[in-house]
Amino acid sequence: MASGMFSTKGRYALRAMSDLAQHPGWVSLGDVSERQHISRKYLEQVIALMHKAGYVESMRGKGGGYRLSRKPEEYTLGMILRAAEGSLAPVACLDCTNDEICPIVETCPTVEMWRDLGKVTSQYLDSKTLADLIRETEE
Repeated sequence: MASGMFSTKGRYALRAMSDLAQHPGWVSLGDVSERQHISRKYLEQVIALMHKAGYVESMRGKGGGYRLSRKPEEYTLGMILRAAEGSLAPVACLDCTNDEICPIVETCPTVEMWRDLGKVTSQYLDSKTLADLIRETEE
């Protein structure tokens, strides 16, 4: 991850899911792409991750598209970001999904600080829902 804690995938997942939450019924990816200024191709990858996690349903054909599989209040931002990013670890050495174990993890002076930041970040993101996100947008 070059800039910040979250990749484009995570940020776009939140925007795509917010868009679906604000437009009930079946929504075409073309419409989401236009409203969110996200390329269709990239959006398809992001939505595929949400579909794999069971967070969206899809329907083919005319009048089809995507919709949330549950109510906006039932998704935490943490759930969505984890499905998109794979992990919310603030630094690679705390990310259990990577195969590299840091050689100085036992004696590293910064590891506890990063671990605590990860906990605080997770708690915050797990306390906010998609409903909160769209409520803040609408206000």
